[in-house]
Order: sequence, then C-alpha cells, then structure tokens
Amino acid sequence: MSSSQRPFTRSCRVAGFSLAAFILASACTTKDASAQVGPPPLRDRAWKNVTGVAVIVGGATQLLMPRISYTESEVTVGWKARWHISVLAPVMTLTTLALLNEYQLKGAVKGFRPNCDDLNQGLVEGCLDYGAPSTHTFAAFSALGHGIGVFLIDTTKWSDGRVNVFSVIGNIGVPLITSIVTYVGRGVGNWEKPGQNFVGGITGLGTGFLIGMTYALMQRPECGYTGGLICW
Repeated sequence: MSSSQRPFTRSCRVAGFSLAAFILASACTTKDASAQVGPPPLRDRAWKNVTGVAVIVGGATQLLMPRISYTESEVTVGWKARWHISVLAPVMTLTTLALLNEYQLKGAVKGFRPNCDDLNQGLVEGCLDYGAPSTHTFAAFSALGHGIGVFLIDTTKWSDGRVNVFSVIGNIGVPLITSIVTYVGRGVGNWEKPGQNFVGGITGLGTGFLIGMTYALMQRPECGYTGGLICW
C-alpha cells in the first residue's frame, strides 16, 4: 500500500468507527427513553362506553322533554304538556360549549389524565389527549342544570307553585342519575382525575342552570291559544 493511500484508509476507519458509535448510542438512548415511558395506563373501556351512553341519555332527555305546566284558567285548567322546538337553542348551546371544552379548552389547560406525565404524554395509548376539565361530566351535569332551571321556572312562574311528578322525573330525576353514573364512571374507569371531574361537573351544572333558567323565562310553556302539542 502506498503512503498516499494510508491517510485515506485511516479516514475510512475513523468514519466507520464513528458511525458505529453513533448507531450504538442512538439505540441505547432509544432503549432508555422507552424504559422511561413505560406501558400504557390501564383504562376501563366498559366505563367509557357506559358514561358515553349516560351523557347521550341526559342530553336527549332535555331535548325531548315537554314543558309541563298548570295552564292559566283563561286557556284550559289542568296540566298540559307542550313540546317546544325552541329547546334546540339551549341544548345546542350546551353541546357547543362541550365541544369547545373538548377541542379547545382542554388543549389550552393541558391537564394530564391519570398516570400520564411529561414523559409519556402523546406517546402511549391513554395519554394521547388531556383530561381537564372533563367533557363528559360537563355535558352530563349541564343537562342536569338545564333541567333544574327549567323545572324551577315552570313551577314557580308558570304553574303557580304546583309540582308535576313527571316534570320532576324528566327534568331532574333522569339527568341526575346519568350525571352520577358519568361522574363515578369517569373516575372508577381511570379516565379523569377527581379534580378534573369536579371542575367539569360544577362548571356544567352552573352553565346548564343559567341557560335553562333563561330559556324557561323567555319561552312560556303554553302554545298560545292554538291547542297544539308542538310549537316554537
């Protein structure tokens, strides 16, 4: 081998050793990072499905529940049920707020779900998104708050203090059950932390109550003097 070829050969060997060392270091680093991330946290998918159904049932109750009131004597004395298409306004408003929480607010707050942290967030299943505030508990308790608001106004303002048992069941009873199921299920299923559930629930309850009360004050339960079962 000539003296002119020796420096080139040495350079190739150095480059080869450097490349091998780089690959080995990268493999070790990846292995260490994987060891730090750990396995995905356990999430109960059965509770995820149950709470999802509970939220839908609670919202559907408020959407389909008629306004039940004790009518004025000038119209017809007795309890009357009327379905108002205008209930779409408060229900869709609460739905929009829930979607904003899910796709905007949670990304801004960046509250980790249980067993998630800076090391595994976005890297393992169960930690691909954030959990604060809980959208499920917000939606479930907003339906309850809406029902409470409508029931109170319908009872005190439009029914002269008379209470209808079906109004209690539809506006308060059913959404109360779905709210409890949602709150418990999201915690037991390890989907949200207690604080995330509490903030979502209390925010939803207050928001739903204000919107339901405002709606009931602006839209009286009667359908005028037409006697129709469905009105705007």
